[in-house]
Amino acid sequence: MSSVFTSLSPPLPSPPIISFTEMAASVSELHQAHAYMLKTGLSHQPFAASRLIATAAITSLNSLSYAHTIFTQTAHPNTYIYNTLIRAYAISPTPNLALFLFLKLLYDDDENLLPDKYSYTFVLKACASLCSFKQGQQIHGHVIKNGFIWDVYICNTLLHVYAKCGYFEAARHLLDRMPNRDVVSWNAVLSVYVEMGLVDLAFELFSEMPVKNLESWNFMLSAYVNSGLLEEAKGVFEEISVKDVVSWNALLTGYAKAGRHGEVLVLFEDMQRVGVKPDNRTLVTLLSACAGIGALKQGKWVHASVERNGIEVNGFLATALVDMYSKCGCIEKALEVFDGTSRKDVSTWNAMIAGLSIHGFGKNALKVFSEMVESGFKPNEVTFVGLLSACSRAGLLFESREIFGMMFSMYGIEPTMEHYGCIVDLLGRFGLLQEAEELVEKMPQKDVPVIWESLLSACRNHGNVELAERIARKLIELDPQDNTGYVQLSNIHASKGQWSDVSDVRRKMREKQIRKEPAVSRIEVDGVVNEFLAGEGIIS
Repeated sequence: MSSVFTSLSPPLPSPPIISFTEMAASVSELHQAHAYMLKTGLSHQPFAASRLIATAAITSLNSLSYAHTIFTQTAHPNTYIYNTLIRAYAISPTPNLALFLFLKLLYDDDENLLPDKYSYTFVLKACASLCSFKQGQQIHGHVIKNGFIWDVYICNTLLHVYAKCGYFEAARHLLDRMPNRDVVSWNAVLSVYVEMGLVDLAFELFSEMPVKNLESWNFMLSAYVNSGLLEEAKGVFEEISVKDVVSWNALLTGYAKAGRHGEVLVLFEDMQRVGVKPDNRTLVTLLSACAGIGALKQGKWVHASVERNGIEVNGFLATALVDMYSKCGCIEKALEVFDGTSRKDVSTWNAMIAGLSIHGFGKNALKVFSEMVESGFKPNEVTFVGLLSACSRAGLLFESREIFGMMFSMYGIEPTMEHYGCIVDLLGRFGLLQEAEELVEKMPQKDVPVIWESLLSACRNHGNVELAERIARKLIELDPQDNTGYVQLSNIHASKGQWSDVSDVRRKMREKQIRKEPAVSRIEVDGVVNEFLAGEGIIS
């Protein structure tokens, strides 16, 4: 429990039930403690009630509704009790209720009941979550009126409120006037610049800071990573004298987002060498990199490390493992991880559906989808991309039409280009070219090259030269610098024996300096990922 709550002293000696309450590991145990307190009358004591509320609201039990019920049943709640619940609501999905409780505290019938500096700090955090500048200003007025004007904790939270709401001048004015500003004060503004992607402002403020701590450096590192400025991020990373797991994770994430998966693995080896212990985020990023380049051996090593250290496999970690095994060709192992995950989320189900899709197990993917819905999970856009891809690869035309129809009718999900692309691909496979073309024409965005490319490929496969030629010319119109339309048009002319037209297309490509991109493939041999270009040797 936080050390900031020091205004309330417990009765001495403290009843054993208080210790039991504070150590409750489940809501059921909390109910037992509450029942005992009701039976003995202990629940009428503010201290006992405060321990119940605190345990319910700000521990891993996360039972805010139950905490609020206890609060409403407390005859004379003190400031500590109010603060506990305000704090919990401020960081919850409903921070507006923190403002409601703060107003209730202000207008409580007990004239001796007044907000303290923690009340202001917690309610201001709620204002930041809501991006509520006006309420922040009003609370600032209360702060001044009640003599807390330069309390460093309150001022630091006010800085965050003003910056988060976009009032940077107000934040900077307050920062410059603070008599006792510390590194946290500077970080309060810096963190918002980073969160909002304002890299230039972040760097300017960072350069001004008289003192920087590790959090400051990590904020600046994240600013560059989030903006895709990897070289700048690496420069900041190298300047950090003592790096923590957050520092390493930030740079690992940057390389992973840039698709530089091999460098992720190398960087992780450096991380191990200096003795920084990875956390779940590190492992998820590492598994993502392994999936990206098919590094099965390294992926298995990560999984073994997870099991060796007794780390629970659920959520993002379970998703990353399922994705890695699927993309590395081990669908049985992916299913094993999936079935062994006790707490799945939507992303875990999506990863399993996508994995089955990759391996052509369309009907299995549909079965997993049925289990997902039966388990109470609501599918999202990604779910339907996986399902439609699975149907496309497995040739399940009837099922794909049914799924495409239920997206909006049952779940209110508007189809995106990815969904249309899957249907067009499947219709093309079945030679239903006219229906596919009509569907493309009905799309909200008709000028999407990748969709037309899919239809063009189907036209060539089914010998519809007339439609193929029309689509190829359309692709050239959409993007004159893309090689796809030219190459396909050249192939179409060649298939018809129109060699002068073939020469004409190739001449235009040379004039525009457009080259056909070589195909790339990767294979893992003895734990080393090798990359090949068509017609070339090993390049990495």
